[in-house]
This record gives sequence, structure tokens and C-alpha cells, in this order.
Amino acid sequence: MKPSALAYPEIGAKVLRAIPAQHHFERTDVRVARTLDDLQQVFAIRAAVFLAEQDCPFHEEYDGNDLASLHLFASVAGDPLATLRLRWFAGFGKVERVCILSRARGRKLDRILLAHAFEIAARKGYRLMMGQIQARLWPLWSRVLNCNLREGRPGFSFSGYDYLEILIPVPAHAEALTPQSAPYVLIRPEGSWDAAGILEQTTLQAQQQEGDQAA
Repeated sequence: MKPSALAYPEIGAKVLRAIPAQHHFERTDVRVARTLDDLQQVFAIRAAVFLAEQDCPFHEEYDGNDLASLHLFASVAGDPLATLRLRWFAGFGKVERVCILSRARGRKLDRILLAHAFEIAARKGYRLMMGQIQARLWPLWSRVLNCNLREGRPGFSFSGYDYLEILIPVPAHAEALTPQSAPYVLIRPEGSWDAAGILEQTTLQAQQQEGDQAA
């Protein structure tokens, strides 16, 4: 596994109605967008799907929330093919902008990305996610996720499509982050809480240098 690739999403996969075979996960590199280059890949995928295919207006697609969101993107053999974004609220998270390039559909990339998204949500302590889906795609989403239509909420529309809201329960994670989590864990990059981050690496290096000088 590449250092930046996310580990297999044991908890997040439980949200799926049918979990893709292991080889689908192994061949797919899912990462958190951390650099400008990563974000450019995310935006290129979304432009191809939402702007070109669905004729969504630019300022509706790039709505002012992207720099306040966590983005995941999936690549196969170095080729970026799919993306989604996550936004966080006090008691729930929200899955948005799920899309796959037309030439890569049917490879289960949507399920793989979503499993990773729910893994991150569970690790952050969230037990509920929601989505706003195109109404015409409810049959698809109901087959992909263990989810429910939100009761008592009116439908709504934007960019020429009708939308519905879905609620997605998330299993508890045994290693969910809390205020009692180790200090260095809480400052590690999003999604990489099990690997030492740059701040603790440099601290350890400084301590080793001081030890060498003292010796």
C-alpha cells in the first residue's frame, strides 16, 4: 500500500449492502486530498461529470464549501477516476459530490469511496451521515447503502434536478477519536490517525539529536 493510501475500511464497509471483493479495494488507491495537485484532480473529475455531463452551472457546482470540506478521490494505476466530499456538523456528517468518470463506471468505485468515507466518519465518532440525492437515483442508492429516506421532509430542486434526503446510520468504531485520545493522534492528518505525523516525527528527531549530543 502506498504511504498516502487509506487502509481497508473495516467499519465503513459495513454500511454497504454488498461489500466489493477484496481485490477491488487492493487495486484502488483512495486518498484524502491534501495538496493543490490533489484538489485539481478532484475538481477535474467533478467538472467532467457535473459540468460536462449534467450541465450544472459552474457557480452551483463550486459552491463555496470546497475549502471547508474533506475530499476523497480514488485512482487505479495512478489514474484519478472518482471523488466525493465530506462536510461535518455537530451531530452528523454529510456525503456530497459523489461522482465517477463515465469510463470507470461499473468498477464499484462508488462503493469503495463510500466505505472509506464512512470509515473516516466512524473514526471521528460520527454515528449518522446524511446525503441529498437526486430523486431519480433513490433506487440505486437504496441498493448500495443501508440507508433510509428522511421522513417528513419536502423534496427540493437545484441545477435542474429534484432531490431527496437520506439518513445513513454508521456503526460505532472501537477506536473512535475522543478528547482523551493521545495529543499527537489528534494533530495527525485527517484519515491518517494511525501513522506518526510530521510534528511528532520532527520532535522525535530533535530528541534523538539532543541524545546524540549529550552522549
